[in-house]
Amino acid sequence: MRKKNKQSVRDVRDIFGVSEPSLGDTCDNHTTQLDNTQEEKELQGVLKTNDASLNSTTLSHGSQDEERSFAVLRIGSMSILETIQDITIHSNGSADPGRSVQNSVTDDGYVEKNIPPEAEELSFEVSYSEMVTEVPKRNKFKKSDFKKEDYVLTKFIVQKTRFGLTEAGDLSAEDMKKIRHLSLIELTAFFDAFGIQLKRNKTEKVKGRDNGIFGVPLTVLLDNDRKKDPEVKVPLVLQKFFEKVEESGLESEGIFRLSGCTAKVKQYREELDAKFNADKFKWDKMCHREAAVMLKAFFRELPTSLFPVEYIPAFITLMERGPHIKVQFQALHLMVMALPDANRDTAQALMTFFNKVIANESKNRMTLWNISTIMAPNLFFSRSKHSDPEELLLASTAVHIIRLMLKYQKILWKVPSFLITQVRRMNEATMLLKKQLPSVKKLLRRKTIEREVTSPKTAKVLQKSPSARRMSDVPEGVIRVHAPLLSKVSMAIQLNSQTKAKDILSKFQYENSHGSSECIKIQNHRLYEIGGNIGQHCLDPDAYILDVYHVNPQAEWVIKPQSSF
Repeated sequence: MRKKNKQSVRDVRDIFGVSEPSLGDTCDNHTTQLDNTQEEKELQGVLKTNDASLNSTTLSHGSQDEERSFAVLRIGSMSILETIQDITIHSNGSADPGRSVQNSVTDDGYVEKNIPPEAEELSFEVSYSEMVTEVPKRNKFKKSDFKKEDYVLTKFIVQKTRFGLTEAGDLSAEDMKKIRHLSLIELTAFFDAFGIQLKRNKTEKVKGRDNGIFGVPLTVLLDNDRKKDPEVKVPLVLQKFFEKVEESGLESEGIFRLSGCTAKVKQYREELDAKFNADKFKWDKMCHREAAVMLKAFFRELPTSLFPVEYIPAFITLMERGPHIKVQFQALHLMVMALPDANRDTAQALMTFFNKVIANESKNRMTLWNISTIMAPNLFFSRSKHSDPEELLLASTAVHIIRLMLKYQKILWKVPSFLITQVRRMNEATMLLKKQLPSVKKLLRRKTIEREVTSPKTAKVLQKSPSARRMSDVPEGVIRVHAPLLSKVSMAIQLNSQTKAKDILSKFQYENSHGSSECIKIQNHRLYEIGGNIGQHCLDPDAYILDVYHVNPQAEWVIKPQSSF
């Protein structure tokens, strides 16, 4: 009877009342097969030569119930999101609607003021699913979408708002957890706008090893590494592989195509498993060729692939209906934001490393297409069985996704502003919930204050209390910045509409170096917004602090070193 009367799990579209998009006639589920050209046979050969044991993975190690819990928080019968007023934020992040934003960041990593005709502007202010104003008609899948030439990939420019841009590592762990769940909701809505159902079927669970290096989950490796360095975000053994290749292999021709000495690779693998955690492995005897081979094996032998392969079918269908690179980037951006922290940080470090390899392509002959073709089977793998055409289509799409990640490395790890705004609202909802909880202490305190206010003598005392005077004497727009690691540990700063985070950092640098023979440098220090409606937020040096202050007036402001990999 329980099974018979059990209610089905609610879909997020039912909760928020999103209607099904009108597509006219229902699109068939037909998958177009590609001809087996020589280039595609090479891709298929890569899968076999790399011996990629293919397996469908889940996006995170958490349960689906945990992810659904972030969809809607409720107070009684009312949604928390309904009890919070919208945060007043202009579309350009400015308190002045008439002020235009000048700075912009491109996928090449430099700042521009004007958008060149060959580039396209990319906004992080508006939800990607809301940008889809009409469902594009289904287009036939074309092989031309996978051209090798880099010129087919559009150049994007992201306009900086007055809040600046935020990296994935600039937010606290709790806020990034919310970003993950919000990204998954947004990704579902984004695919739904194109009439694509995002399926996350249960897959075979692979436990992996509990010790050693190869075949060990990323989370286990990081737990072991954090016993040595609590701040580490990327496995130390992987960082060592990067260093060995960078020492002498960046100019080596075909670095990731070489197989290396099989006997030495086997010997080094066994020694790494036995000696690395005890810091007894001698890295000086390993050359860049063996390091490159073991780097590929490291990802290929993970219990679950670094990137979620279950979203590739939806990505393929998206390309059929909206093949524009901007649409593909938006979907990929949300996928990256939805990755577990360990996977996302590792992927970012990996793409940064590969871009160093590609920068030397004139000598090593490793182009963006070559790296993508070689590494895709190691980063996307599935143990599910597919037909040859399906296998080829999945492999080709995985290669294309790696190309997009490498091409847009500079902007792919920026957290969209619309997701940060939603995190602020969720945190405000949590604070409101705590205030609404019944508490005997709060009740007694309120009754005590009411009795004191009714007494004339007590009222005079309250009016003259130091705390009341301090609250009234604090002028609007003044913040106190703390720098516990510097000689000048605190400073009150009057904000104006042009005060940036880097201006505050420069002021502290001047005050700390004034009268000293040595110039104190704080290049690795950043201004943090802590508390209020955000957990912790490392601010962009170009962020206008008055605008951030208006959005989060209860925050504390701290200068401290920026965390890194």
